Order: sequence, then C-alpha cells, then structure tokens
Amino acid sequence: MRDQNFICFDLGLLFEKSFYLFRNLNYLNMSDIKSEITISEAQELVDQWIKTVGVRYFNELTNMTILMEEVGEMARIMARTYGEQSFKESDKDKNLGDEMADVLWVLICLANQTGVDLTEALRRNFEKKNIRDKDRHRNNEKLK
Repeated sequence: MRDQNFICFDLGLLFEKSFYLFRNLNYLNMSDIKSEITISEAQELVDQWIKTVGVRYFNELTNMTILMEEVGEMARIMARTYGEQSFKESDKDKNLGDEMADVLWVLICLANQTGVDLTEALRRNFEKKNIRDKDRHRNNEKLK
C-alpha cells in the first residue's frame, strides 16, 4: 500500500519536471537533493529514479525516439513564443522550462545507458570548440 505522504520536488533550472515519490517504497530521499546539482549528480539522480520509480530504462532506440518527440514539443513552444506562429488553445498551458527539462531528462537517460559521462564529454567539447573556433566567430562578418 502506498504512503499517503508524497512529495513533489523541483531541481531548479536543471529540472523543472516534478515527480511524485513515495517515502515508504525506498525511493529517492528528497531531503538529500540539493537545489543546485552537477551534471554528474543529475546522471546519478536520473539513474536512481529510473531504477526505483521507473522500474528500468526503455531501450536506447525507444529513448532516442522519445528524445526527438520531446525536442519537437520544445520546438513547438519556441515557434509560438519567439516565432510567428500563434498559440493553439491546447498549447497555452505548456511551459518551455518543463519541455527543456524533458529533453535533458531523456538525454541523461541515453548517456547513462550508453556509458557517456556528460561532465567529461562537455569538458572535451569546450576544449574542441576553444581550439576549432578560437577566432572563427570573431572573424565572422555576419556577427558584426
């Protein structure tokens, strides 16, 4: 039987997505989660959530398709908020931060499934961009 005392948490800018967790099922202890978390901590938290609340990861191809779906939902809000399209009545309750968090969540799932350390991958990506693009944007006439 589920405990009637459930809690909803918000991981700030990184995760605006809310999840209901039940204390008596040995799920994540929400009092241990900081308001600001590192990428590595996010990967661990998602993994813990998947293995307790979510039961298991969807397979990689399913998660890749879900990622594309979530990116599409985010694009829809962007097109209506910053582009020329108007909101449909069904879009008015959508939240850009929530959709970004959905994208991030599924991306973290894929990283966890495929053994990618996102902190290290991002560090290497910054190094690559610093070398490759050192002067590229400064010398781009279109940006002046």
